Amino acid sequence: MSDRTMNLAIIGAGRIARVHAAAAHADPRIHLRCVADIAADAADQLAAEYGAVRGEVDAVFDDPAIDAVLIASSTATHADFLERAARAGKAVLCEKPIALDIERTRAAVDVVNANPVACALGFNRRHDAQFRALKSQLDAGRIGRLETLTIISRDPAPPPAEYVGTSGGLFFDMMIHDLDMARWLFDEPIASVTAAGSVLIDPAIGEAGDVDTAMVTLVTESQRLCHIQNSRRAVYGYDQRIEAFGSGGMLQAVNETETRLRTTTEAGQTEETPKHFFLERYGAAYARELSDLYDAWSGGAPPTATHADGYEALRLAAAAARSLAENRTVALSEIG
Repeated sequence: MSDRTMNLAIIGAGRIARVHAAAAHADPRIHLRCVADIAADAADQLAAEYGAVRGEVDAVFDDPAIDAVLIASSTATHADFLERAARAGKAVLCEKPIALDIERTRAAVDVVNANPVACALGFNRRHDAQFRALKSQLDAGRIGRLETLTIISRDPAPPPAEYVGTSGGLFFDMMIHDLDMARWLFDEPIASVTAAGSVLIDPAIGEAGDVDTAMVTLVTESQRLCHIQNSRRAVYGYDQRIEAFGSGGMLQAVNETETRLRTTTEAGQTEETPKHFFLERYGAAYARELSDLYDAWSGGAPPTATHADGYEALRLAAAAARSLAENRTVALSEIG
């Protein structure tokens, strides 16, 4: 294990930046050097909380003492900052998506490829303990050949309708995580995407041009199948499950609760509700995600999720959006 300290700068000072700052502070191998954001007060507050300083964005890329940049700013800035980090020779962890546009994303990926650095994409679910165990068992052949995959992802409550105007919509801000999980677990190219969607929860989301409920079917090149279910509302909490069915059995990742305690009395059987939101469900995964960046920076191995994975997941999201809009199956070869 390397004993080098990685000096980290975070660009952004919002909710997700705070999650990453806490993870950096808890890792003795990482020094949070500065926080940069257009909202100076927010950057000052976050920096002070973890013993860092507020920096300017331009200075982050010019400072030779900064080893790595974590991009947690607004989506519209991701591609530009990713390119600047790569050109400056700094390791980078970029929140998803790189951009909402395929061409802009591909251009950023090309810049990273031309300026090789450790580049990780914020698909934190690859770092979840249950999902990692499921992947490990698949790779070990525990259930034979994986044939079908079912991924369920439901948020506890819908976002404000105005959010979809900047997020790209459900396929790009929510399902993109599940699309990445399907690619990761199958470890095989996806050939086609078929999507269906409805507005069943909040009419304002429909008026904003999006859906709040969706189902997608993916078919791999060898005709294996994946079914993804998304909903913007689950009254019982944050619903995150995976079922992998293979020639020799089945693997299931189940919802996380506070203690996983099950109570049985003469009145019946009860279990705790799932953890309420992604910050609780994936808190440990965010820490492992940053640790993974450190390992890639210090050891040279590629991160678990890279800029190339970000590009491919975005292609799947774009294919799902086109499928829904045109009411047809979309071959992935049509996208990008």
